[in-house]
Amino acid sequence: MATLCRPAVAVPEHVITMEETLELARDIHKDHPQLQLALRLIRNTGVAKRHILQPIEETLRHPGLDQRNAMYEAAAKERVPAVIREALQHAELEPADIDVIIYVSCTGFMMPSLTAWLINEMGFRTDTRQVPIAQLGCAAGGAAVNRAHDFCMAYPGANALIVACEFCSLCYQPTDLNVGNLLSNGLFGDGLAAAVVRGEGGTGIKLERNGSHLVPHTEDWIAYDVRATGFHFKLDKRVPGTMEPLAPALKDLAGLHGWDAADLDFYIIHAGGPRILDDLSKYLGVPPEAFRFSRATLTEYGNIASAVVLDALRRLFDEGSTEHAARGLMAGFGPGITAEIALGRWSSAPTAPGPVAVAGSADQTRAARRK
Repeated sequence: MATLCRPAVAVPEHVITMEETLELARDIHKDHPQLQLALRLIRNTGVAKRHILQPIEETLRHPGLDQRNAMYEAAAKERVPAVIREALQHAELEPADIDVIIYVSCTGFMMPSLTAWLINEMGFRTDTRQVPIAQLGCAAGGAAVNRAHDFCMAYPGANALIVACEFCSLCYQPTDLNVGNLLSNGLFGDGLAAAVVRGEGGTGIKLERNGSHLVPHTEDWIAYDVRATGFHFKLDKRVPGTMEPLAPALKDLAGLHGWDAADLDFYIIHAGGPRILDDLSKYLGVPPEAFRFSRATLTEYGNIASAVVLDALRRLFDEGSTEHAARGLMAGFGPGITAEIALGRWSSAPTAPGPVAVAGSADQTRAARRK
């Protein structure tokens, strides 16, 4: 059974606090007719600080889409390898042991995907599958876990690498003054994460079931308006209320597995904002403390898009109190409105000492290459 191992997470070195964000908004948008509303919404996010790729003075400038995308590519190539190496170390694997790389990002564009560059530069095999996911936004972290699980079920013994790379600050649009965009300027941060799903062995969450759910006719609630200046984030005011229709989907998936979603041992939830977590606590019937890992990510890093669920999972590992066979739920939410949901049990079993050949599996190929 596939095991989601300890993630590696990194954030850029530049920091902007909540108070600095509010002061900038007051200064830059002092004549905005809805400034007080925007300030209140930003303050209510609960974000204490965020990490951003560039100093704030450079972040506030818009040099053009071409330069921003070049900056995205350069930063990804500079920073992603380190989180991959750490994630592989956590899983006790080497690049040659990986059979598929699932790369998720919604804040820059490359073709070929960064996966091709990683295979060439980091020693992954040339037959490593590539699965870049670019249009699921914040839900992509959960989707990556689920697609890795699917792959490991389809190819017993295979290993999957998940990479999330989000530089949300490169999407700042100085001329976009709608309230939803102003809110996003105070909510989103930059972050990178990687994690391995081992087909055999490993310590972490043994994945048992996954599912997806789309709330009908909500595809324009979270969206990008693509213009000459790049990605303009669109956020409908109805988004904070989406947990009411999504909570039943989480309950239903748990029910299919014979579990009660209100009575699990841990929860790894995408922290889109405090209202999301508060409402999910209410509609699932779990105490607010159950989402402490997600709240910590939101407070310390802001919404780091697809990387949120991996950072929240990293905090579960850091806490170190999860008992063997504890049952848990992971969920990422994003454009669609889409939910990607996973169920699994904590496994503290030691990592398997080496590859175990399974007829027709990817392990046979790896074992042959090592001889």
